[in-house]
Order: sequence, then C-alpha cells, then structure tokens
Amino acid sequence: MRKVIGELIDASGEFRVVGTARNGFDALKQVHALEPDIVTLDIEMPELDGLQALGYIMSESPRPVVMLSAAEGQGTDLTLRALELGAVDFVRKPSGPISLDLASVQVRLLDALRAASVVNLRGVRAMGRPRAVTPGPVRGSGSSGAAPRLVAIAASTGGPRALAEIVPMLPRRLDAAIAIVQHMPPGFTRSLAQRLDLVCPLTVREAEDHLPLLADHVYVAPGGVHMRVTRGADGPILVLDDSPPVWGVRPSADPLFRSAAALFGRDAVGVVLTGMGRDGAAGLRAIRDAGGGAIVQDKESSVIFGMPQAALTLAGADRIVPVGGVAAAIAELIAQRRSAA
Repeated sequence: MRKVIGELIDASGEFRVVGTARNGFDALKQVHALEPDIVTLDIEMPELDGLQALGYIMSESPRPVVMLSAAEGQGTDLTLRALELGAVDFVRKPSGPISLDLASVQVRLLDALRAASVVNLRGVRAMGRPRAVTPGPVRGSGSSGAAPRLVAIAASTGGPRALAEIVPMLPRRLDAAIAIVQHMPPGFTRSLAQRLDLVCPLTVREAEDHLPLLADHVYVAPGGVHMRVTRGADGPILVLDDSPPVWGVRPSADPLFRSAAALFGRDAVGVVLTGMGRDGAAGLRAIRDAGGGAIVQDKESSVIFGMPQAALTLAGADRIVPVGGVAAAIAELIAQRRSAA
C-alpha cells in the first residue's frame, strides 16, 4: 500500500514523496526528521494506529494530514474522529484495507493533497478541543412542531471539526430547524449525524426524502444527493434528489440555500463555514435578498477560507465570527426573527 500510494503521488508531478513509514511510531520519527509539508496517514497501522499518530503529530508538530480510510465497520466513525482531531481531509479506499486499485481514486487523493497544501494551520489550532462523544445529553423541552424558521449550514474541508464545536453549543430551544450540507460521500454523513446527536441537546439525524422539517431538530444531508426544503401538506418538508453536482459536489449547499430563501424568506439564516471552493455563496446571496440573515466564519479560524471568502465577496454577511462564536450568532439572528414575528 505504501508503494502504491507513493507512486500515485510522485506520478502527479505536483507532489514529491520524501519518506514512508511502516507504522505510527516510524511515522512520528520521520515527521520530526524530514519536516514534510503534508502527511498521509492510514487509519489502520500496526503498533501505533492512525488516530494515535495523528494526535501526536497535531500536538507536537502540527501540519496538514490527509487520512486514508477503508470505511468498513468502525471505519467511518474512526475517520470522523480523525477529522475532529485535526485531519484536513480523507480519501476512501475503494476496496477495503488492502486496495490495490487505489489508482481509481488518484484524482480524489490529489484533490485532498491540494486542499492540504493551502490549509491555514492557525484555523486548526483556533478550534476548541472536540468534545468526547459520550451518550446521554439532556434533550431540551424544545418544540417538535413544524419549523417556523430555518438555519441552513454549508461546510466542506474542516467542516466536521467545526460542526463538532458548533452544534453542541446550540440552545435547546431555538424555535428553528437546522439543515446541514457537509461535503462528504455516502455512509459518512450518517455517522456524522449519529456522532453529533450524541453530543447535542437537539435531535440530529441524517435527512430522508419527504421528512417533515421540525423545530429544534438538526438534519444532515446524505452524501451523494442534494437536499432542499419545500412546502408539504402539513408544513415544510425535506426533499432529496440526485440531480447533477453543483460546483462539482453533491450534496451542494446552493440548492438548499436557494430553497430556504424561497420558502422561509426573512425567517431563513444561512451559515457558510470553512471549505474549498465557492459552494454556498450564491445561495447565501439569495437568502440575504429574501431578507434572511447571513453568518460567515472568519479567516483566522477557517481551515480553508475559500467558501467563506466567496460568500463574503458575493453576499456579504450580518456576522463574521470565529468558529467558537457561530452558535451564539445563530441564536442571536434567530431570536431577532422570532421577536419580529
């Protein structure tokens, strides 16, 4: 696997492999000795696994890390844990732990390395330590009726770690639904929703087609499909579709944001978090044009400032805040809309 991965990277002409490691302990020695710009880590390694090695790297010698994951069984949870610990991105092995057909994901691997090459490490450090995922948050006495307001969140590279900090800090009674688009493949979004549900006072679940949109509930768009909101017979509902990718991704935030603007108008709040590209910018403009609110993560705390910068350029924002201030900004803008109702 080391040989295959090394050959794929070297063949790009963009990156040069300066060293390989047999296990996590060897990896730590080589990171200190070679000072690489980027590290790729397999989650499954002997002696010291990828998560443990990642923890040491981010505490002793922080640098962009891209994980390789077989995504089988516990693989999705371990991958999400790695992202919460500071890994920039991950590449899914196509055929399990020993994937000799890794060439089929060379484009994805190089995209992840390109993202890693422009990472703001200050943003990784600026985020608070992710909360341990333990069961038992006390659910609030929030309403469970049709959502009168909607918070739509867009996130990409660095998003899982940001969401792990933001979502648990949301108030138990928000009187709004929250819909999240995190650029992530199928399978991982369900695990993301489950992990957030364990640490959040609100109910978090992966979205399903025609699911009612309830207040004080959080919905994560499934990987591989777009998510929108529309009017159902008894109130707002979520609709999923596999129409073509937008900005090269599916799910994309722009379809969600535009539908939120059309359905909720001034009672919509759009949030654009860290990530590569410009997804969410046009949708945030639509929300603001409809009278809704806009929150954008600041440059200092963004792992990659691409999406927030594009949103600010095209749409502007009511609040530009560090990741630790996003939950409070959401509560403030929703409270303003609630009081004006």
